[in-house]
Amino acid sequence: MLAPVILAAARSDKMRRFISAAPGTKQVVDRFIAGETVEQVVPVIEDAADKGLEVTLDVVGEDITTPAQATAARDAYLELVGRLKDLGLGGKAEVSVKLSMFGQGLEGGHELALANVRRVVEAAAAIGTTVTLDAEDHTTLDSMFAIHEELRKDFPQTGCVIQAYLFRTEDDARRLAAAGSRVRIVKGAYKEPASVAYQVKAEIDKAYVRILKILMDGDGYPMIGSHDPRLIAIGQELARRAGRKLDEYEFQMLYGIRSDEHIRLAAEGHRMRVYTAYGTDWYGYFMRRLAEKPANLLFFGRSVLTKG
Repeated sequence: MLAPVILAAARSDKMRRFISAAPGTKQVVDRFIAGETVEQVVPVIEDAADKGLEVTLDVVGEDITTPAQATAARDAYLELVGRLKDLGLGGKAEVSVKLSMFGQGLEGGHELALANVRRVVEAAAAIGTTVTLDAEDHTTLDSMFAIHEELRKDFPQTGCVIQAYLFRTEDDARRLAAAGSRVRIVKGAYKEPASVAYQVKAEIDKAYVRILKILMDGDGYPMIGSHDPRLIAIGQELARRAGRKLDEYEFQMLYGIRSDEHIRLAAEGHRMRVYTAYGTDWYGYFMRRLAEKPANLLFFGRSVLTKG
């Protein structure tokens, strides 16, 4: 019941200032955010590779308001890709981008976001890695899918994200489950109205399984984004029924959550990718992590009280 309240707070400048100033915030943010700079996140990438894990890297930030900010976001990703090249980690690390950071919500934003993200996709392809377009709220998705389709003409390995709680997603999954596609399925972490999205966890879970089956039975490459043990087990069973080998799908989980499970799945031979966010504009990302799981909110509350 608290999740909608927390997601609403994620859009509030007043709450942003309050949370940022809270004495225990940094301790909790550090759990979910790997660092503020590329250099701080490099050891995280290397440690993951040593453990047999792969990563997808997200430079946190969204809701930019000027073209100059969109250009800065693009350049931050180009810097990241450059460091991956220097380290020879293109095979172990891909990148995830939110098109809102690249100017999607500005006037002429569709074309601006496409131009900016194309530069990042080109750079990533040059070092042997890939880019996945993250899903945001439902009003942005037609533009995101159109950009995804355009990018795949030259870079067919470009991935995208679909969200199980949206009514539209089963149809999107059928369209996307084609040869060469890379699709990450998540439950969804934005506040969406009942007119477009399931509101009850049980219904979201059922939709997740239906959509995952579509992806597993298709010809693309499913990426299972979940920390839910039941959905992970169902994903393994659906992959077995579909006759998929262990390298024909992967699991993805967030940095700082269920780290032991990351290691377990990798040890069993699964491809396991850790979604690793870094940067200074962490607020929106952080609030969605709190909304996803009551234990995260409890951990935050205890930290604030302790530091206070």
